[in-house]
Amino acid sequence: MRELIRAIRLTLVLWGLTAIIYPSLLLVIGQIAFNSQANGSLITKQGVVVGSSLIGQPFRSDRYFWSRPSTTNYSSFATEDYAPTKGENLSQTTGISGASNLAPSNSDLLKRGNEKEGFQGVQIELDRLKKAGIKPTADLVYTSGSSLDPHISLEAARAQIQRIATVRSLNLNQVEMLVTKNTDGRFLGIFGEPGVNVLKLNLALDRLQ
Repeated sequence: MRELIRAIRLTLVLWGLTAIIYPSLLLVIGQIAFNSQANGSLITKQGVVVGSSLIGQPFRSDRYFWSRPSTTNYSSFATEDYAPTKGENLSQTTGISGASNLAPSNSDLLKRGNEKEGFQGVQIELDRLKKAGIKPTADLVYTSGSSLDPHISLEAARAQIQRIATVRSLNLNQVEMLVTKNTDGRFLGIFGEPGVNVLKLNLALDRLQ
């Protein structure tokens, strides 16, 4: 009986530490020291949430920098300015996300690359870029492994500067400065490659005008 009582006490103590005290401590630290990150790194426009800096959105208008293609066509917030019905930002609000890392042996990979409709086909993206006078880059043609990548490469962003400047009647230097300001560097200065957050960049474009 003594051993049973000791085991029950130990279980209750560990339960209190791991299920109540530890999670509560992390919650408090997160809300105080890392409030934005703990709540999804949300981005607002005039007080309205329009997305997250961690999740990409499918901009298709010539007035905006284009995002990386996604096999799920992304899943983003529907707001007044970024709703699908506006035509500026074609997105779905279903909460769906999924990876696109099909194995080379999967026939769907070849099929997706040859698709003639939708937003997933490689040839579709190449034709769209060619029509817009944009030099194709890997991340403007191929989807990411997560299909949720919010960034494009510096090369992909710079390839679109001329189009954006022309459509919006802006100076090239203005657009280049916005790209630079919205470029995220390497993690800890050594890991990964610099990338441009497309949603932040497009919001900066709107604020500029």
